[in-house]
Amino acid sequence: MDSNDTDKNLRIYLNDHLAGSTGGLELARRARGNSTDPVRTAMWVTICEEVETDRDVLVQMIERLDFHGNPVKALLAWAGEKVGRLKPNGQISGPSALGQYVELELMFLGVTGKLSLWEALAAADDPRLREFNLVELIARAESQRERLDQHRLALGSRLFGH
Repeated sequence: MDSNDTDKNLRIYLNDHLAGSTGGLELARRARGNSTDPVRTAMWVTICEEVETDRDVLVQMIERLDFHGNPVKALLAWAGEKVGRLKPNGQISGPSALGQYVELELMFLGVTGKLSLWEALAAADDPRLREFNLVELIARAESQRERLDQHRLALGSRLFGH
């Protein structure tokens, strides 16, 4: 594959992840506001800060590669998160335990995708991206997954267990 194809693939891939991070950040902010558990709320506060930082790093990578962002993808991801709020959560209004569980699960899946991004970039070892600490980004994504999963499993056992 020539460098034009490689760059085209990388540009599309990074823009897809940027769109996902846009939706993910909106989801994390919503989950932070919906959380009814103080410990989980504190986790969401930290997750929001970290996801925003990770999104900024992704924007810096796109700029470093001299790629152009795709505002349509970002807008669609943002709108998709807003539409996702219409999903029934088992009650008429306000946050529900089931809704909070789904937020944890969706964010866990999103962070798994982000982890895959950082791992793929580390494996590709593009010299233009060596200034970014991918080892640190991978470790932070793994930590995010662990924290989200702990809360997801604890809430899930309460919701679905007998």
